[in-house]
Amino acid sequence: MSKTEIIQGKVKTVFTTSEPDKVLIQYEDKVTAGNGRKIDFPEGKGKVCLEISSYLFKMLEEHGIPTHYLDIFPERIMSCKKVDIIPIEVVVRNIAAGSIVRQTTLEEGKIINWPLVEYYLKDDDKDDPLLTIDRINLMGYGNELSVLEYQAREINSILRSTFRKIGLTLVDFKLEFGYDSNGNILLSDELSPDGMRLWKEGTKDSFDKDLFRKEEGDIVEAYQYILNQLLTKIGYTA
Repeated sequence: MSKTEIIQGKVKTVFTTSEPDKVLIQYEDKVTAGNGRKIDFPEGKGKVCLEISSYLFKMLEEHGIPTHYLDIFPERIMSCKKVDIIPIEVVVRNIAAGSIVRQTTLEEGKIINWPLVEYYLKDDDKDDPLLTIDRINLMGYGNELSVLEYQAREINSILRSTFRKIGLTLVDFKLEFGYDSNGNILLSDELSPDGMRLWKEGTKDSFDKDLFRKEEGDIVEAYQYILNQLLTKIGYTA
C-alpha cells in the first residue's frame, strides 16, 4: 500500500494512502514527557502500544463507541479512518493525580466521586492549557461539548470496568476526537498507557508513563504486562 507522510508526531507518524478516507499510523519505539523535553527510545514500546490501542479500540466499538480504528499491520502500523482532529484534548479524572494536584488543593489519591471531565487546548507550543467552557464556545466548538462529555463518560465506565478485572485502577486518561468525512465524531489518536494513569489496585504503583517521567521502572515491561493480562483474563475481542 503506497503511503506519504503527512504528520510527524512525538511518538507516531501519520501517512496518507491511495484511499482518501484512510490513513496509516505508525507507532514508534519512542517515549516523551514534558511536551517532548524528555525523550527515550525503548525497544518494543511502539508494538505494545499499538496492540493495546487495537485491543481497546475494538472493545469500545463492541460497546457502541465509534472510533477511527480499522486494522493493524506489521511494522507497528494501524489503519484508521481519516479524521479532522478537534483541537481539544478531553481528560477524565477518577482520582486526583498529576496536574490537578499541582494546580489545586487536592491531595494525590483523593477519589473524585463524580468523574471530572476537563478540556485542554491541543497545542504543544502553548503547553496544552486548560480551557473554560466560554473559551471553547469562543473557539467555535461549543456544540461538540455534549457529545465529547457523553462519549468520555461512557468510555470511562467501560475502561474502569475492564482494568478493574485485571487488578488495575484507572486514575485518569486523555482522549482525542475527530470528524470523519461524513461529519461523524469518532474517538481517535490512541488508547494506551502513554495517555493514562493506571495504578495497581489498592496502591499507587504505576503501570503507565509515570514510570518514565519519574524514572521508576521499565515502561515496556509494564505495558506488556497490561497487554498480557487483557488477553489472558479477558480474552481477544471479536
